[in-house]
Amino acid sequence: QVDRYLYHLRLSDDVLLDVMARFQAEMVKGLGRDTNPTATVKMLPSFVRSLPDGSEKGDFLAVDLGGSQFRAHQVKVFDDGKQSSQLESKFYPTPQEVTQGNGAEVGHCCAAAVLECLPVDTAQVPSLSVQLFDYVADCLSDFMETKNLKHKKLPLGFTFSFPCKQTKLEEGVLLAWTKHFRVRGVQDTDVVSSLRTALQKHKANVDVLALVNDTVGTMMTCGYDDQRCEVGLIIGTGTNACYMEEMRHISLVEGDEGRMCINTEWGAFGDDGALDDLRTEFDRELDLGSLNPGKQLFEKMISSLYLGELVRLILLKMTKEGLLFNGEVSTALLTKGKIEMKHVSAMEKYKEGLSNTKDILTELNLFPSEEDCVAVQHVCTIVSFRSANLCAAALAAILTRLRENKKLLRMRTTVGIDGGLYKTHPKYAKRLHKVLRRLVPTCDVRFLLSEGGSGRGAAVVTAVALRLAARRRRVDAALEPFLLPLGLLREVKDKMRAELEYGLKRETQAKATVKMLPTYVCGTPDGTEKGKFLALDLGGTNFRVLLVKIKSGRRRSVQMYNKIFAIPLEIMQGTGEELFDHIVQCIADFLDYMGIKGARLPLGFTFSFPCRQASIDKGTLVGWTKGFKATDCEGEDVVDMLREAIRRRNEFDLDIVAVVNDTVGTMMTCGYEDPNCEIGLIAGTGSNVCYMEDMKNIETVEGNEGKMCINTEWGAFGDNGCIDHIRTKYDREVDEDSLNPGKQRYEKMTSGMYLGEIVRQILLDLTKQGLLFRGHISESLRKRGIFETKFLSQIESDRLALLQVRRILQQLGLDSTCDDSIIVKEVCGVVSRRAARLCGAGLAAIVEKKRENRGVERLQITVGVDGTLYKLHPHFSRVLRETVKELAPQCDVTFMLSEDGSGKGAALITAVAKRLHNVGQK
Repeated sequence: QVDRYLYHLRLSDDVLLDVMARFQAEMVKGLGRDTNPTATVKMLPSFVRSLPDGSEKGDFLAVDLGGSQFRAHQVKVFDDGKQSSQLESKFYPTPQEVTQGNGAEVGHCCAAAVLECLPVDTAQVPSLSVQLFDYVADCLSDFMETKNLKHKKLPLGFTFSFPCKQTKLEEGVLLAWTKHFRVRGVQDTDVVSSLRTALQKHKANVDVLALVNDTVGTMMTCGYDDQRCEVGLIIGTGTNACYMEEMRHISLVEGDEGRMCINTEWGAFGDDGALDDLRTEFDRELDLGSLNPGKQLFEKMISSLYLGELVRLILLKMTKEGLLFNGEVSTALLTKGKIEMKHVSAMEKYKEGLSNTKDILTELNLFPSEEDCVAVQHVCTIVSFRSANLCAAALAAILTRLRENKKLLRMRTTVGIDGGLYKTHPKYAKRLHKVLRRLVPTCDVRFLLSEGGSGRGAAVVTAVALRLAARRRRVDAALEPFLLPLGLLREVKDKMRAELEYGLKRETQAKATVKMLPTYVCGTPDGTEKGKFLALDLGGTNFRVLLVKIKSGRRRSVQMYNKIFAIPLEIMQGTGEELFDHIVQCIADFLDYMGIKGARLPLGFTFSFPCRQASIDKGTLVGWTKGFKATDCEGEDVVDMLREAIRRRNEFDLDIVAVVNDTVGTMMTCGYEDPNCEIGLIAGTGSNVCYMEDMKNIETVEGNEGKMCINTEWGAFGDNGCIDHIRTKYDREVDEDSLNPGKQRYEKMTSGMYLGEIVRQILLDLTKQGLLFRGHISESLRKRGIFETKFLSQIESDRLALLQVRRILQQLGLDSTCDDSIIVKEVCGVVSRRAARLCGAGLAAIVEKKRENRGVERLQITVGVDGTLYKLHPHFSRVLRETVKELAPQCDVTFMLSEDGSGKGAALITAVAKRLHNVGQK
């Protein structure tokens, strides 16, 4: 009979799955900037960005306002490896005159009431003109005096269990009162500011650092004991849930890195009518008689503040219809609030439930039969079961969202839980767990009961905030030397300009670090080049041989065929003879492969190492870079060494026309497309620039007419100590561990070969300081070269969520938290940004020199660019371009990506050299 009568309170799994889907939609609405104003589930950002990691420590105060009692706590957090804490609390009443009075001023009757119900051992009672926050401050002062804490300045966490709009952790504007609180003059004001004012009046030596919702406090309390805990749930006087949401989904808050705890304020779910089909006549009657009609409708179907009243309304109607107590209604049954949650819990107890029911009903002046007792017990069961069902449906929506955020098929997580209904009702917890398992079978959920409640949680939030602030200061201090202000960049530009001049002048060239090597390339392509050419490309761990066919005229085109060969480390660092024999072996394989072994083709040799050239086909190696260390090569002519190796093999002959630097090849490739291209830039494994210089400025070469391409070899900029003031300790460590200590210092700050290693050194230092990876230095982090520059590009990608950053770090053997991932991404960002800005400062010096050479007020010029750092890094090219624009505002610089400068470029240089040679002969 009761089942039929209360049919609408019984919810099937299909209905619950539908409720779950509705709540998921509400969450999305609440998170969106445009949809939030009309959302009922407000999804309030809490500005709690991190869970406890076990390294928190210190003494904290916490106050907890929102329940039937006000609580003050002292929390000691120990950094003992066991994540232990000690809680001492004192409870104070919250009289109705305080909770429903005037926020600005409560009159004489309130003070009297407060006086009457304060504990006997309270040392100081509130004054007759008392505010809500004065009362809180007064109780806290009493607590501090009791605990002998007046002399200490302690950080305080404020648990305030009402919906607040926060713009930072230590600020919160009250949106609306809930539960039984109705204090006038507080809504739409900052409650932290009010508390601080009250504390100052009481001369309390306290620093309010965090405002925390009780749900967030619960999650943090449990998160201190179980680091899997990322959901907080309250089922008590009120009900609410919070969880850790990805920042990229929270459009109400700037930034998309990391996570933030979202206080859902789910009690208001259905305030827009979304649950009207599930609300019964009893829900509507209860709502109309409440302090806030039409508000918190979901909470009114779930929380203990309302379930007793719901049972009373159902029993009243059933009695009036003659279904209970022979139709006799008592005065007590007509009185609002006479049945409370404690009665419902007692009536549902396993063994003594029926006898409890009889006693409770008798106290209400009802005279129940045994059948009446069974029926009433069943009503209680249906009402509390519906509460657990609805709670499970909304919680299932949160867990599903968490799982989808993590892109997991199955998720293991912990829900921190608190609240009298969950804790004291004999069957509620079991029902909730069982229904949840059915609704989200892909989530393995542990429910962890909060110990010390939300007060301890507020202290933990404060401890985490202090830890993060201290960590932030130390991380900022480590990264600060990488943030080069504009003044320093101008200084770098000016010093680069001075070094360029030293390298061009005969008397200073020998001592110059930027060698400004003449390339004997005296022209750029004019479109008449044609023929078949071979190109060799040596400059990294791979070696390429190419056949390039150039057509001129109206059907101008360049066709290329190439093959890549590896250069083993033992050959890179063996003898010169072994290296060049290996190169000739690769050429022979290619000529066989292409079937052109008999043809004596003109050849351009891209040799991407510093060479001093006496002519276009003579290049003496100044020094190896990029990990090469072959003996008996430095000071030798590499073209002669190649010719010797060809002779030794005695299988084919080649016409070696030009030895070319890859930077020059890049400029020539772009020059073939754009005649305005007179600068070549490589930003890849290494870093270098070349440009067309007026012959009259090149004192190291005879002649004043025309132009010649200068290979700056700017990687060595700073080898004389002129930029030591911007080098960090990490740069020095990378330099000292390199194959060529003290050499190529600018390259080591700007090129792809070294950026990953700089990042590794910073991560190592931050880990040693206990700021990363819980202070644990993994074996992989100790390995040189483990952090390749390609990882910087991947980690800094705007499209990459922190979850994917963590996966990259896991591949490197680095077990990171979300906070660790944010710092790693930041480290990668400052290192690559500095590289781009330093590179931009150097390039600004070159374009300014070009402008002065031409004697124009405004220069328009194209820079041909190649290199993986420029091409593949998500931000390098943009930062480089912006820096050049800032430092050389009178130059309009176009950047043009080179297509195979070292291959196609070498062939074009060979073709230009042939053309100029033929013109010279004529």
